[in-house]
Amino acid sequence: MLDFEISAAAAAALLKEKGARLIDVREPWEFATAHIEGSVPIPMGEVPSRAHQELDPEEPLVVVCHHGVRSMNVTVWLRNQGFENAQSLRGGIDAWSVEVDPKVARY
Repeated sequence: MLDFEISAAAAAALLKEKGARLIDVREPWEFATAHIEGSVPIPMGEVPSRAHQELDPEEPLVVVCHHGVRSMNVTVWLRNQGFENAQSLRGGIDAWSVEVDPKVARY
């Protein structure tokens, strides 16, 4: 079984190599402030009503928030729903900005 968390560098490689889907669970104002190119915005509160309609339980999912707390909660929920390839981005979009792409704004 996959670890529940994935580092920013490993997530970047997974997105490039395996075509994983990046799910951003922050609020719309946060997404508007800064987001990772290609990420799909699904605010945390909407995940239960949208996950089974919009996400494939078989595909690799990287869940991102600001610092990694909300994304971990969503990842645990997704795993309990059968999305076994879901992983939380350790450190969130903040870690991504520091470790992968400094053009992504920090806030």
